[in-house]
Amino acid sequence: MNIRTGFVLLLALAEVAMAPPMSVQVRSAKVRATASQLGTVVTTVDYGAVVEAGALDKGWYPVTTRDGKTGWLHESALSKKPIAMRSGTTDAATGVSSDEVAIAGKGFNEQVEQKLRTDGTFDFTWVDKMSAITVTEEQIQAFRQEGHLPGGAQ
Repeated sequence: MNIRTGFVLLLALAEVAMAPPMSVQVRSAKVRATASQLGTVVTTVDYGAVVEAGALDKGWYPVTTRDGKTGWLHESALSKKPIAMRSGTTDAATGVSSDEVAIAGKGFNEQVEQKLRTDGTFDFTWVDKMSAITVTEEQIQAFRQEGHLPGGAQ
């Protein structure tokens, strides 16, 4: 190895070593084996989880999770700012789902929903049907491939 190659390698390693940890800023993020939405899922990390991230590469960060798993996360799932999972000076209660937290942040919670259902001021038929829909990774991949969307051929 010549001196120039060694220097470039040293700089790259220093950049990764000095990169601050990043926080997951979405409800749940799939760490993928390749930098693609169609890459095999290695593991899943939840909101607030901290990962070590390398240099951004075409919208994707190479990451290592706290349990040592490595893969890629899209930049939209990560924040350089730490995410504190607490309210006030004590840890936040874990008795609610992240969906409930998101809805409550918008001023809509179980009590508001129940009042609307009781009052009959809102028809929840289609909301309930949409909430019951689940989409698998395979269905997403097929949709992208059939629609010739970016990443659909990978």
